[in-house]
Amino acid sequence: MATVVAIVAFGAASEPLRAKGNNQCAGLPTYSELKEKLIEASFNTTYTGTNRGFGNNMWATIVNRDGIVCAVAFTGIDRGAQWPGSRVISAQKANTANAFTLSTLALSTASLYPLVQPGGSLFGLQESNPVATDVAYKGPSSAYGLANDPMVGSKIGGVNVFGGGLGLYANGSGVIGGLGVSGDTSCTDHNIAWTIRQLLGLNHTPSAGADNISYPPHPLCLGGETPRSGQ
Repeated sequence: MATVVAIVAFGAASEPLRAKGNNQCAGLPTYSELKEKLIEASFNTTYTGTNRGFGNNMWATIVNRDGIVCAVAFTGIDRGAQWPGSRVISAQKANTANAFTLSTLALSTASLYPLVQPGGSLFGLQESNPVATDVAYKGPSSAYGLANDPMVGSKIGGVNVFGGGLGLYANGSGVIGGLGVSGDTSCTDHNIAWTIRQLLGLNHTPSAGADNISYPPHPLCLGGETPRSGQ
């Protein structure tokens, strides 16, 4: 518990970049808000129960409606405490959910999974919209996952088609961006993203539960995870 309190305090001390000064992330959570809810959704047993996969530390990214990165955060004590590769994967998931979500149609990355399999109606989608590598891997690495993460303020691109990406829906405003979570099994990633969206109050999808994960067609991961309920 002391570690979590310290992490939250660290996040708050780093306070927000809402997209480098030109208000392009207005209406979306700040860095400290994302970090606080990521920690809560990842480790509060009221939400997680048996839905915790490996129990790893996590990454999360928020993008705006244009795919510009607004915030990147992690739960661990430093950037090496969670899978380094999951930083960019979380951004891909956020971009994917935003890019293929409408105010009238909510599609999570988990719900895209069956559509991109051979013979599916969106087969090949995962090869489109490549990640902007100059944005994804820009330095300094010491800022990764902090308020001034080098991805913030730039378009990340990328398509990812397994659980962990959700559209963000403000009440009365429709879809306003995307959230991506990565660092554990894809089922856990989805469940944590689902909870974060609820905690942020950005879960006003056009049809409650429509973009939740379902088994099958999404793989069951470790077998203990079940979809988070409610909206």
